[in-house]
Amino acid sequence: MNRINLSVFLSTVMYLLQSLHYFYTASSGLSTFPEFVAVGMVDGVQMVYYDSNTQRVVLKQDWMEQVTRDHPDYLERSNELSLCSQQAFKYNIGTLMKRFNRTGGAHVYQEMYGCEWDDEDDTTDGYLQYGYDGEDVIALDLKHLTWVAAVQEACPTKLRWDRLRGYNEQQKDYYTMECVDWLKKYLDYGKSTLQRTERPRVSLLQRSPSSPVVCHATGFYPDRVVVFWRRDGQELHEQVDPGEVLPNHDGTFQVSVDLNLKAVPQEDWGRYECVVQLKGIEDISTPLDPALIRTNWGKTGVGGDGGGEHMSHHLHLTSSQPLPGLPGHC
Repeated sequence: MNRINLSVFLSTVMYLLQSLHYFYTASSGLSTFPEFVAVGMVDGVQMVYYDSNTQRVVLKQDWMEQVTRDHPDYLERSNELSLCSQQAFKYNIGTLMKRFNRTGGAHVYQEMYGCEWDDEDDTTDGYLQYGYDGEDVIALDLKHLTWVAAVQEACPTKLRWDRLRGYNEQQKDYYTMECVDWLKKYLDYGKSTLQRTERPRVSLLQRSPSSPVVCHATGFYPDRVVVFWRRDGQELHEQVDPGEVLPNHDGTFQVSVDLNLKAVPQEDWGRYECVVQLKGIEDISTPLDPALIRTNWGKTGVGGDGGGEHMSHHLHLTSSQPLPGLPGHC
């Protein structure tokens, strides 16, 4: 599915969007994986988790305890909704197997939904989309209040859902207002964690003399970082290969951006530098100096660090009304 991509690299504008995302996954034919999993995330940090094995919602952040104190029915309602979603998704994955004419083997049905808020200009956005076996199936176009079928098998569903104008208006209200309200609440509850800034550690790495030089930033928070290479002060769009932003075990993040130097003589390396930008700190610039590159062939340089809820749709149109801000479908 294409909607969620944590590796967003912008050169001229820092990626500042705050986000509330939910991921639901139903599977069949996978004995080592729960039949249904639901995960809620704020700014890329998991705050709730549910699966069909335990059949209970687990709070993943300490600050979520205050949410349950201020909203006493939060956990009970979340458990009810998650169980109902589990049952609906089990039905849906069977329906999809028939619709796609697939039998046996492992199959995965996913839903992703959520909202985003720009804390600088106060603009908002939302999305809702479904996928099956790793491919997009259908998604809601909030601007036009129509559904976009990504595959032929979803066209009958699109035609039915497009006629539900009032229902689609309700979805727009949820994703652009109610979801955003809950996002702001979560940000306030978890501000000591979610709104902190941790400075990245930056290193230059190279596996062999003919390999790309990797600018590796790690230990940073939040995940909305910009990493790029530039030459003579100008950002490079060629010769570079950006990687995904990945989580570390301690709740921080890491990312790497490769620079291909095959056509660059070493005497020109001084024209290059890696730049890391993170809101709240000064840019970290690391020059492409052989003395700073950590290698695998015996030479170890010094890594530079620059100084150191809603109503949802199912393919059989199961209607649901979860408590605002909580995952669920019933």
